[in-house]
Amino acid sequence: MTPRNRRPATRQLNEAARLADQLQAAGLTKRDIAHIINRDPSLVSQFYTRNKGAAFVPALTHVLAAVQTAGITDPSELATIAAPRITRRTTASGARARVRTKAVLITPTGTGTGRAGAQAIASGSARLRPLIAEAARQGLRLAFTVRMPKTGYILGSGSRTDSPGIRRDVIQRADHTEERSYGSAPTGGFDAADFARRVDAAAGDVTAAVQQWLVETGRIHVGAHITHLEIRTWRPR
Repeated sequence: MTPRNRRPATRQLNEAARLADQLQAAGLTKRDIAHIINRDPSLVSQFYTRNKGAAFVPALTHVLAAVQTAGITDPSELATIAAPRITRRTTASGARARVRTKAVLITPTGTGTGRAGAQAIASGSARLRPLIAEAARQGLRLAFTVRMPKTGYILGSGSRTDSPGIRRDVIQRADHTEERSYGSAPTGGFDAADFARRVDAAAGDVTAAVQQWLVETGRIHVGAHITHLEIRTWRPR
């Protein structure tokens, strides 16, 4: 019988994860690597957590060689090198498997909306991070609506100090929570790039980043619990 205090053996990284580690050591990020292989950044993380990435080993091997021998570090140029060496999976019938991609986050006009309920909030509203990141990349503005217990707010319901210029009324729920909106097109909203930096500083936790902003600006009590969150984006005029 294995002693209870014995630690489990350290999990060995697969080849894709080892190559990704070497590329990161050379100065690239997981997001860069995802761009290079034309996939979502979450897949790169799954090289480590779910043992994925075997199909990308030939491409990553050539990319690493280009970085180490030719000094190429531009992700777009490396993507060109990788593309011919990325093969699509096949289904049981032999047909090419389709690549699972996220739905369009933001329309050509800059309009985008993302919501996170209780379950997503508990995991940091990770589904909202790509929306914020894309809004930052496009130079968009954003606003958000939070819902939490009334006792979490410091300022009174409908206070113009709390959310100046927002004509939308505070929405009070039967479960003693309130929805309050922050930012709007008429008032200019917030710089998406600033919030993207906040999210990055919070290790990708969108809930924590929004909560920290609300605490810093004196709108909620420390430890107040957000139960729902909505992010909206638009292109500034």
